[in-house]
Amino acid sequence: MTSSSVVRTAVDHAAALDAVFAGAPLMAILRGMGLERSVRLAATAWDLGIDSVEVPLQTDEDERALREVARLGAERGKAVGAGTILTPAQVAVAADAGAAYVVSPGLDPDVVRAAQQRGIPILPGVATPSEVQRAVALGLTWLKAFPAQWLGADWFAHIRGPFPGVRFVATGGMNAANAAEFLDAGVRVVAVGSALEDEAQLPRLAELLAR
Repeated sequence: MTSSSVVRTAVDHAAALDAVFAGAPLMAILRGMGLERSVRLAATAWDLGIDSVEVPLQTDEDERALREVARLGAERGKAVGAGTILTPAQVAVAADAGAAYVVSPGLDPDVVRAAQQRGIPILPGVATPSEVQRAVALGLTWLKAFPAQWLGADWFAHIRGPFPGVRFVATGGMNAANAAEFLDAGVRVVAVGSALEDEAQLPRLAELLAR
């Protein structure tokens, strides 16, 4: 890719993720839940008002779940992402399964470039200022902060100083009890998982979506 095409791709992908995450401050991660459970919890998330659902790809069953959730999401006009993307080859698998974007636990330039070349937005994981700076140098403005619970809400308040244009998705240990703290610290989106199966947390998640 030429330098101009890289810049154009970065802008297009940032705009695509802006659209994916514009509707709600929460997203759902359906890790290792199997086909039927993933479909059920995706529907729970969409009915609740969570627009974006991520299905991590770690097993063949995960790929089947991603394909079905992506198909159902398309019927509702919802974006479905593929998570735990560790290699360039997985980028192609995710895209072929219908993923609208891919998510990595860390920052691997080869994976980022593979996603950019495939034309699919990527949300890589970061946990240090150096990783954020490298991601910005790769043309990325949306980043996944992981593990967010370990980093703490104050991390986001401080990191926004040198990187005001970066938009963060907080992932790892997030639930209805701590999500508001992270959103108040400047996080754009908080990712929840098992909270969707906890009837006691659903009303609080609904309140967060109405903010």
